[in-house]
Amino acid sequence: MAGLGADDHPHGADRLCEAGDRVYSRAVRRGRVPRTDAEPVPCLLELALLHPDPDDMDWLVPTAPQEVMTRLLRGVHDEVSASQRRVGAAVAAVERYAGLGPSVVPGAGEGTAIRVLDGLSRIQAAMDEATEACTTEVLTVQPGGIRPEHELTEGLHRALALRGRGVRMRDLYTHVARHGQGLLNYLELMGGTVQARTLDEVIDRLILFDRTVAFIPANADRTLALELRHPALVEYLVTVFERLWRLAIPLTAPLPDTGIEGISHREQSIAALLAEGHQDAVIAERLGISVRTCRAHIARLSETLGAASRTQLGVRIAQVGLDGPTAVPSITLPGQESRTVR
Repeated sequence: MAGLGADDHPHGADRLCEAGDRVYSRAVRRGRVPRTDAEPVPCLLELALLHPDPDDMDWLVPTAPQEVMTRLLRGVHDEVSASQRRVGAAVAAVERYAGLGPSVVPGAGEGTAIRVLDGLSRIQAAMDEATEACTTEVLTVQPGGIRPEHELTEGLHRALALRGRGVRMRDLYTHVARHGQGLLNYLELMGGTVQARTLDEVIDRLILFDRTVAFIPANADRTLALELRHPALVEYLVTVFERLWRLAIPLTAPLPDTGIEGISHREQSIAALLAEGHQDAVIAERLGISVRTCRAHIARLSETLGAASRTQLGVRIAQVGLDGPTAVPSITLPGQESRTVR
């Protein structure tokens, strides 16, 4: 009968194959078995569980089970000793590497001054966590134009939770946001909890909780964000917000008149940016309007000022004084006289 190779029986003496178990068990019961019985299971000879009978080489006798057990235990001991040596080497390596630099506190990454939030789900989770911990104040800057309904709805649960705890909120938008019914509905729902003001331009999105943690976008599509907890960084952003807030116009107040018949406040803002040399797309992005709307305003500016070309428009803008910053209305503060903030 043709024998099978040892590769067909990849096991040790502690877990014989089914055929090997039958032959070895028979050998132990009978004292020996014909060599032909072991040909299909060469593993028994490879593992020295059977060996030739000195009196008759055509027969095989079994190794005593007690000797097999001793051999197995010796193998297990060798394996355990090797594992202990590897563990010891790994511990020594870690201790050596740890001594090369300052110690790192486990879990310290979650409390670092700057944390990168990758993906919308992680950003939302961090925002929810900050909302739950907030007790006093939330400051936000919302760039762009009219706030889409889904964006307002997306953060509504946080705003309602904050309102329920008596947290005050102040929001900054561009003037264009005034024309969105969704924003007006949101502010009506929130009652006096939220104050809103607008500017011609604002910085990129910013959310500040209790002046201790801030969130800003880290890429153009806002799938990455930075969570900032460094006191100096947060204080700097609070200062930026407060200065913009002082310059902004309350949402309930009308935009100031330009003093030039036929030119709206928005067209005055566009004129000032044109005078700085910005292209239509840049102006549109900064003011939160579409490029098409921006160009329509530029066309009206040209018509009103009697400019036949872009170059002539620039000259006329400077002549009538539209190349400077837009006027800021008078704001009456409690206990103070009306004054103009510039």
